[in-house]
Amino acid sequence: MAVFGVLAAALGVVGLVAPDALLTVMGFEPVPDGGRADGDHTLVFLTASSMAALNMGVYYVLAALADWKPFFRWTVPFRLLTCAVFTLAVVTGRAPSGFLGVGLWEGLGAVVTGAALRYEKREASEK
Repeated sequence: MAVFGVLAAALGVVGLVAPDALLTVMGFEPVPDGGRADGDHTLVFLTASSMAALNMGVYYVLAALADWKPFFRWTVPFRLLTCAVFTLAVVTGRAPSGFLGVGLWEGLGAVVTGAALRYEKREASEK
């Protein structure tokens, strides 16, 4: 949880400080300065998403420090949903193939978190 939180917070900061770098990492082609059409709100959306990622990253780190298991359990289904939505966005052509990595990261994180919670529960019940 802490690793995911630190990565989410770091990517949030990257999106706030260097949005074109974040777009490139996600497989999007950045638009050169002055090349955006009037009404293109990509940077506004990226700023809002990056701020949300920064906040979410901090929440994950704080939950990990507090060992808040209910929070960990709540993340599993929602991260699986995020995986499905992001993967579907790539499959349907709504997002570039590089964006698939974001969905797979969420799915892998959900599976690892769920497995760790199950393992810990099993260990606790055997004691």
